[in-house]
Amino acid sequence: MKKRLFKLLSICMTVAMLTAMLSACGGSGGSGSGSSEEGKGTDSSSKETAATTDDGKPDTSKKVVLNWYLLGDAHADTPKVVAEWNKMLEQDLNTTVKLNFTTWNDWQTKYNLLLASGEKVDMLFASSWADFFKYSKQGAFLDLTELLPKYAPDTWKEVPEQDWKDVSVGGKILAVPSTYPEYTPDGLVYREDWREELNVPEITDLDSIEKYLEAVKTVKKVTPIKGKAWNEVNTLFHSYYDFKNIGGDSGVIVAKSYDTPRDVVAYPFTTEFEEWAKRMKTWADKGFWTSNTLSIQQESGDFIKTGTGAVYWRNAPGASGFISDIEKNYKQIKKMGYFPFTRFHNYAVPNLGINNGMAIPKNSENPERSLMVLEKLRNDPKYYNLMTYGIEGENYTLDDKGEITSPPEGKDPKKGYSIASWGWRYSKNDHPSSSRWAGEDELIAEFKAESKPEIFSPILMDYQPVKSQLAAVNQVYQQFGMPLMMGLVPDVDKAIENYRNKLKAAGVDEVLAYVQKEVNAYADEKGLK
Repeated sequence: MKKRLFKLLSICMTVAMLTAMLSACGGSGGSGSGSSEEGKGTDSSSKETAATTDDGKPDTSKKVVLNWYLLGDAHADTPKVVAEWNKMLEQDLNTTVKLNFTTWNDWQTKYNLLLASGEKVDMLFASSWADFFKYSKQGAFLDLTELLPKYAPDTWKEVPEQDWKDVSVGGKILAVPSTYPEYTPDGLVYREDWREELNVPEITDLDSIEKYLEAVKTVKKVTPIKGKAWNEVNTLFHSYYDFKNIGGDSGVIVAKSYDTPRDVVAYPFTTEFEEWAKRMKTWADKGFWTSNTLSIQQESGDFIKTGTGAVYWRNAPGASGFISDIEKNYKQIKKMGYFPFTRFHNYAVPNLGINNGMAIPKNSENPERSLMVLEKLRNDPKYYNLMTYGIEGENYTLDDKGEITSPPEGKDPKKGYSIASWGWRYSKNDHPSSSRWAGEDELIAEFKAESKPEIFSPILMDYQPVKSQLAAVNQVYQQFGMPLMMGLVPDVDKAIENYRNKLKAAGVDEVLAYVQKEVNAYADEKGLK
């Protein structure tokens, strides 16, 4: 803001004069001052501009307490960390933050209540996988377009333009994305030492996966995917055929491939699904998973650690973390491997910028101060390290290469600090783990070399016109589709016919028509072929 607010010389000044003076310094129409009475539930464009000090910086003379929410669970040391954070904030910005958490057990319910109840929340974690686009369409978030250049100038300059586009809905910037390019394709973690010992081919495709599973079962006498095997099989199916999930809740509706986004189908009616169901029947009969796998809640990775399992579904970052944990804590396992499903079609899609970010609900009383805190959190290493890694010496140490050890050597493993810090993650300030899996860097380089833009996640549907049909379809999917997908049926052909009939009766055609219409509209808008 180029013009400065003149100090009031008399308490008798008229309201008209005060309004005129504020208008004179309004610039491009910034936000309110952070007062609890200004701009409640309004768009930033309708708020009065906050006062500035003589040096042109935003006025922080009034102490503010912010109300923030993160998704997930707090760490045992979080109160201590937040206390240190608030000391810094109080000194630098005359601000403190009440940091709340929505636990993994109830986050969806809590998240919805926070945005629907009118609670005065000043900032919360936002993500495409946490219904950012749905809530944006409902008007839940404040437009930050005018606020960012003034209250978070470094963030405004450094976030890539495409990331700002990813968090824009209807021409309004509704969140601050993390600045951390990330690829999270699905894949399989497996016992590579067993593969070498069993002298089976390197895993490169579906046939080599099957040969590995069969050797583990017949020679090692181990159930390869022990525990809950649904994720392993379901993600393998979608990736093998390049079926792209589309429309969120419509579990059986997919785009047939990345290259044909308008070609939308209900996959249970495809020849690919018939082929898959028959192959999974042979896998189930060979004992690659247990017959009660759909009722088991324990992850298959737990059984790898005990030597009674061989394969585990993980996305790429999850695989890296899992393998590094194995290498550190399970020395009896000599070597792990990872096969990313991107290798079926030789392309990888990075997460949208809003895969992780922070948004300000429309009922925030202090959006300006919240952005100033986020600016510090993202860009100041002192703030970033504290809130991301905990207290240095207690929760982590850094070596001379900037690599992090968490917890520090000799400390209780519980001291390894972790909270939902993804919303402000910034690659410039991030510290790689000193014990990370050696294959992670090669994997990321592979993904970057074959990268294609994400085009499906932003397609938003509310399903209201087919709400009852969708509920019925999803019930059929769970009752009949999942056992069929896992090969847990006596007669595959009869099961497919029954499944399709049930889906038809539930209204799958109406759901498909609705999704197709929405996809066509989105593709027209974005110029997709």
